[in-house]
Amino acid sequence: MDKGDIRIKNAIVHIMDSAVGIPVLSDLALSPGPDMADFLAEHIYKTLASDDIKKCRFIEEESEVFKIIKDYKDGAAEFIPASKSIGEHLYGIMNSNIDIPAGDLFIIEFEINQIPQLALLKMNFKECYTHSTISEGGENTNTIMRHRSILPGAGSRLSEAAVIRLDDLTIKLVEKKYEVNGQKVNYFSRLFLNCTTRLSQKAKLAIVEKAVESVQKEFFNESEQFEEKMKAKSVIHEEIAEQGSISIPEVAAKIFENKAELKEKFKEKLEKYNINEQEPIEPQNEATTRKFGKQHLTTDTGIEIKIPMEQYNSTESIEFITNDDGTISVLIKNIGHITSK
Repeated sequence: MDKGDIRIKNAIVHIMDSAVGIPVLSDLALSPGPDMADFLAEHIYKTLASDDIKKCRFIEEESEVFKIIKDYKDGAAEFIPASKSIGEHLYGIMNSNIDIPAGDLFIIEFEINQIPQLALLKMNFKECYTHSTISEGGENTNTIMRHRSILPGAGSRLSEAAVIRLDDLTIKLVEKKYEVNGQKVNYFSRLFLNCTTRLSQKAKLAIVEKAVESVQKEFFNESEQFEEKMKAKSVIHEEIAEQGSISIPEVAAKIFENKAELKEKFKEKLEKYNINEQEPIEPQNEATTRKFGKQHLTTDTGIEIKIPMEQYNSTESIEFITNDDGTISVLIKNIGHITSK
């Protein structure tokens, strides 16, 4: 999908500021020009391209949002009242939970490849400073004022957003936990949309990493863990580079090789998170996979070494030597030139 595939049809914004006491709902849709349309499309695109995205389904009998949009037909006549009902529902949740941040709720009807969709983008306010000019008696006074209702820029990633396909009512969302009744809760999925969620690609990858590291700590000594951790990172990097995705069985086979006990322990740890081993992990965002491109080492003496994975996998560039006393030496070879930064 490309940002240019997003065709905005209708858009409206409602102000969700719990300090006001009531939601400030718009009675008219926006008339977005090219800049506004590009701004909204950019946020929709960033939401759909995020590796934090979760795939969800409404709990139909419990979801107010589902009841509002289940029979929705596109067009301004239904779009505006439906958007206001959604805004009122969200504001009621925010008004009862003061830790949920204030923001503007953009509701956007759009199409991708002729598939009708609805975006619910909650843009939380940021606090920034701007200048102000006061004119008195023919003299100007420039000053600085604090603005509490700045929206995130087009380059920012929203922490709470959902995109709903209107043909099958499936949901893709990103969210952040906030305190509700004394507990951190994913209120956007649980209270607002009332939907069941699946783990994001980023979360799955993090769980695989954590499970590998846990098995390594259990079965290897400290010196061995160092080597095994580097090996695991190299395997994951190679899998992403060659396949564009991660096959959990293949990664486990390469990391743990013929150690059946370790593979079984790894599998047990994944089962606790209800991860299906047969489903590949498919990270799309470079920010998610960038850390696998380098080995980042820190010694107990404070020396830090960053090694590009291509160099790490080359025996002509670097060598790790385990000394008789258990210490480790790092030999960097065939250096033609060194620069200081």
